[in-house]
Amino acid sequence: MPRADTPGTEAAPPGRLRWWTELPLILLVYACYSAGRLLVRGDVSDAVDHGLAILRVEKALRLNAEHPLNRLFTHEPWLGVPADFWYASLHYLVTPLVLVWLFRSRAVRYRAARTWLMTSTFIGLIGFTLLPTCPPRLLDAGHGFVDTMAHYSSWGWWGGEASAPRGLGGMTNQYAAMPSLHVGWALWCGVMLWRFGGTRATRVAGVVYPLVTTVVVMGTANHYFLDAVAGAAAMGAGLLLTPYVLRCARWGRVRAVERSGPAAGAFTRRSAGPVSRVAGPVVGPVVSGGCETSAGERFPRQRDERPRSGAEPDASPADTGDGAPAPAR
Repeated sequence: MPRADTPGTEAAPPGRLRWWTELPLILLVYACYSAGRLLVRGDVSDAVDHGLAILRVEKALRLNAEHPLNRLFTHEPWLGVPADFWYASLHYLVTPLVLVWLFRSRAVRYRAARTWLMTSTFIGLIGFTLLPTCPPRLLDAGHGFVDTMAHYSSWGWWGGEASAPRGLGGMTNQYAAMPSLHVGWALWCGVMLWRFGGTRATRVAGVVYPLVTTVVVMGTANHYFLDAVAGAAAMGAGLLLTPYVLRCARWGRVRAVERSGPAAGAFTRRSAGPVSRVAGPVVGPVVSGGCETSAGERFPRQRDERPRSGAEPDASPADTGDGAPAPAR
């Protein structure tokens, strides 16, 4: 017998992404991140203690990449100035560009990639809250670090206080060094370029960008090496949590549809005609989009199935199709 599909039983495709919903969402998340980063300044003395503790751990592990890189960037302007521009601007440019590129050309992967980035960003905010850390450039001069952005402040738009524009240094949290989301976001961009770029150039960029960013954050004395490691770890944790976040978001969308009213679940597909919800067995032949005909009713151009004169009707319904009425006896 013909099978009647009940609407709502087939797997519905995910909702189509729209830029006018995605852009406010991303801006809202970034605004919450920036506001939270600013509000959870922490105690300066605790931040300094945490920075010195990181230096002691690195010394015990024989990790000392920050000092030689910082001296090199300080003594060589042709390295230090581009590094400062790199640190102050590229995470504001590259990360949104990769997001837009994924949205336009890899829409199937975009939702998971965006969720990974946002989840990791909030993990970084938790790190800033629990562990305010003084960056190397703000330690006492006796520790041997030079703030290259203050050193080369005449070359760029930033001031001597932070990478923020001149006069706005007080509007940023300078003790949000652990983890380094400069490195974390660069790593996310590198993974996206490597996996979905499709060319050798994009794969090379996917490797070079996070590596150079790691060198830059240490050479400019904005982060310790362990800050960079923590930034990569935050991205790893965000990657592990992404499936659960997506699942919760999907559950929330389903609940929102259910609360919007019973009629919302009646239309799961779009078709040329109206959608029919069949609660029980079909009575009568369904000929079009839920429109039924009575036993003797014909619709235009219907073929006459009555046997010709002199011909005996076939006792088997094979030629007339399942569900056809049996010939009269």
